[in-house]
Amino acid sequence: MPGNGKALAAYGRPAHSGVMTSTVVPDVTAAAERIRPYVRHTPVLRAEVDGRPLVLKLEHLQRTGSFKLRGALNALLAGERPEQVVTASGGNHGIGVATAAAILGLPATVFVPDGVPAGKARRIEAAGARLVRAGTRYADAAAAAHEAAQAPGARYVEAYNDPVVIAGQGTVAAEIVADAPEVDAIAVAVGGGGLAAGVALGSGGRLTVAVEPERCSCLHQALAAGHPVDAEVDSVAASALGATRVGEVPFEVLSGPGVRSLVVSEAEILAARDRLWDEFRLAVEPAAAVPFAAWLAGAVPGEVPCVLLCGANADWTP
Repeated sequence: MPGNGKALAAYGRPAHSGVMTSTVVPDVTAAAERIRPYVRHTPVLRAEVDGRPLVLKLEHLQRTGSFKLRGALNALLAGERPEQVVTASGGNHGIGVATAAAILGLPATVFVPDGVPAGKARRIEAAGARLVRAGTRYADAAAAAHEAAQAPGARYVEAYNDPVVIAGQGTVAAEIVADAPEVDAIAVAVGGGGLAAGVALGSGGRLTVAVEPERCSCLHQALAAGHPVDAEVDSVAASALGATRVGEVPFEVLSGPGVRSLVVSEAEILAARDRLWDEFRLAVEPAAAVPFAAWLAGAVPGEVPCVLLCGANADWTP
């Protein structure tokens, strides 16, 4: 397999007997029915780049500008209706939760770290949520949000470490399978692991290629260690992929068979983002370009792979 020496592979542990695989797979179908009235069925684009076939899933065209609306809606629709919604976010999840809460007529509070990009903070507030800045790291914001969620009637919506959220994210893979059944591998960016786990569960057994920035790679390091570990967060894609530790629930899915872990460099990410604009006039945020960077490096296997473009909530000039 061709490559540039920068994309690194690691394979998960042997198949496990955890509950996730047996209970969440059918829930992807239920989640799709549950959220269908509120989300866009985003298109796929069949293309050829550098002489190789490729399918792009244009999930950055989703309402809120990212896939996060799917999991947030599924979480709020699947359980008992709360009186208020609380979450923590580096940006995209907060926009998704704020929008999901607004759709359902619920008040929402989103805790964010001080360094949240201005554009993402603006979109959270524009969706109607109360924005609270707490600390310098996502972990600080999450701690403050969990404390606030102890209030009676409050519901904390996890960003990635919740089977119901993961099932909602898996609906994007179900759409890929329905619209492009010839796809044999799906490359996806990884932050806390919720989207990648959803793809693994909703892709009908296709290979999931989980791609991270090399300086923001909590899944890659967890797979190497055999368990979740704290990881460095220092990447141009950190506002979307800046989890310091992969979630326990997604790790159980992603450490099983059928998943390949890769990392790419900062330069590769930015070059991939620019290539998507130059080649297709697709304006995505750096996180969405991460799996495309791995594909450009020749590290994504498959006869007809799909690259999932997960979000477009960044202010930048081509």
